[in-house]
Amino acid sequence: MGDRNGKPKSYYDCTDCPAFCCSVYDRVQVTPRDIRRLAKHFGVTEEVATARFTKIYAKERVLRRKHDALFGQACQFINPETRGCGIYHARPAVCREFPITKRCAYYDLLQFEREQQDDPNTLPVVKITFRNGK
Repeated sequence: MGDRNGKPKSYYDCTDCPAFCCSVYDRVQVTPRDIRRLAKHFGVTEEVATARFTKIYAKERVLRRKHDALFGQACQFINPETRGCGIYHARPAVCREFPITKRCAYYDLLQFEREQQDDPNTLPVVKITFRNGK
């Protein structure tokens, strides 16, 4: 079942989420195309955008992170008040694609805990760890 435009119905609302996806992942991969998009967005060269907004993490170019009051660290572009993306139209491809399903596990967890606690302001703490160390 889809909406009027034929897109599959999604069962999440990113505007009601504290940006789990922007906070719990240590790395958000960026491609050369993403860097060009960031450079254009900020009116800087690709070299400046690369140096200012990215770093190398385990042989992979990723967005830099910053301190975050809710999760300890988050994407440098997250707005701490609104929890929205500060570069929404220039965000990397991986962000544009997430989630790839019609459900978001983080949103489902958020809604479940808010219902269980009977508190619309409940915020479950989420931390991703990998068994293989990556």
